[in-house]
Amino acid sequence: MKMRTDLSRVRGLGSAREGTGHFWQQRLTAVSNIVLITAFVVMLIAFHDDSYAEIRLAFANPLVALVMALTVVSATVHMRLGMQTIIEDYVHGELRVPLQILNTFFAILVAAASVFAVVKLTLGA
Repeated sequence: MKMRTDLSRVRGLGSAREGTGHFWQQRLTAVSNIVLITAFVVMLIAFHDDSYAEIRLAFANPLVALVMALTVVSATVHMRLGMQTIIEDYVHGELRVPLQILNTFFAILVAAASVFAVVKLTLGA
């Protein structure tokens, strides 16, 4: 028994067979963001009165740098997935594909610049 309409069979439209993967990626990044952003806020509160030199010293600890880098990567992946859903739901026509491409490149740019800053702080450059 097929669950497709005659019109969808003619048009060749239907499930892209990636909805479940997208759903689980969104949920996984949401859970990791809860843990990582909580750690980020705790570090932010702990470092709020410190000087730049003291913060650089704290970032010399690989655990601090790793938590910051993971926070950035998890948040940007979650951001990209959320914007992808918004674009798929509300943008129709010719703009859809270019906006999806821009969304992906923007997330990569934000993640790369942020991880570069964390690495630069960690290595003391």
